[in-house]
Amino acid sequence: MHRCVVTFLLLIVPGLASAADLTPSISKIKAVGPNGAGAAEAAAAFRDLSRQGPDALSALLAALDDATPLAANWLHAAVGAVAEHAAAAHRPLPTADLEAFLRDTRHAGGARRLAYELLAKTDPSVPKRLLPTFLDDPGAELRYEAVAVALEDARKLPKDDPAAKPAFRKLLKAARDFQQVEAVAKELEDRGETVDLTAHFGFLTHWNVVAGFDNTDGKGFQAVYPPERGVDLAAHHAGKGGADCAWKEHTTAEQYGVVDFNKVLGKQKNAVAYGYTVVESPKEQAIELRAASATALKIFLNGREVFARESYHQSFDADSHIAPVTLKSGRNTILVKVCQNDQSEPFAQNWMFQLRITDALGAPVPLRPAPKD
Repeated sequence: MHRCVVTFLLLIVPGLASAADLTPSISKIKAVGPNGAGAAEAAAAFRDLSRQGPDALSALLAALDDATPLAANWLHAAVGAVAEHAAAAHRPLPTADLEAFLRDTRHAGGARRLAYELLAKTDPSVPKRLLPTFLDDPGAELRYEAVAVALEDARKLPKDDPAAKPAFRKLLKAARDFQQVEAVAKELEDRGETVDLTAHFGFLTHWNVVAGFDNTDGKGFQAVYPPERGVDLAAHHAGKGGADCAWKEHTTAEQYGVVDFNKVLGKQKNAVAYGYTVVESPKEQAIELRAASATALKIFLNGREVFARESYHQSFDADSHIAPVTLKSGRNTILVKVCQNDQSEPFAQNWMFQLRITDALGAPVPLRPAPKD
């Protein structure tokens, strides 16, 4: 065939381009930025990618691995367009390639979840065949789906079935989503087995707390008060209006390790409070500090600020704030700074925090009890 004819066909016939030929278009989509930067080039690249045949799906899915959220939207749409065109033309999807991609845990969880969806649309047996293999998946998306289906199956077992409790215990170990864990725990409790969810999620419950530093006009968030320069639990500090600020040991019994300064230290407005604790890590390990606070928050690990958000009276959802950090082997100090302003509305009275230490998927990491300072 004449070279010009081949070139022409590559331009007009979907699916003739090789995976390597997709690289320039994928690169243009990955280069798209905020405020419309690169949008025109990305739109042209999207038109090119969406015309490809189903053999392009694996390359498009792999491109999601390191894509920004904005670029991922373009790539996700391109995958959908390719799949729709293939269905309209009655062209089969490369199911073997898609399943191989799905099983390769080196790929991003979202991309693998999309591969799973494509396979499930092609073959109704896929959920029953594959989902049981994802209970311990490193991707939150597939693990959630697997737990959801297994939970429904476990609920069909009679309460007195000897297999029921082991089934729910297995799901309790596998689940990472809060609502799923709570649902599994309730099933176990209905069968006479109590689950300590605070411990299960790994919330830290033992703290030393101090409050009374000045946050008038919000100045306390940036101010460096004595605890940030070094914690001495025996020290007394001068607070707002000359108030004596002394550390108080506190072990919270609140669900999910909530430390409520209003209850522990008394209600204050325009004030800064601190929580301090020590954890022992058996090794150096990458972890996430996952916190919630209804008001402005800073977190310090081993004396270094690792998280800051100056926002007041937000939702108090667990894991709202996440700081990926590294624990050193042995002793690690954690200092939490929580600011309160002077708003008087009922919704603005919460002055509290919670914190847990997890891996990237939300499972508690192994820690040893730390000696007291």
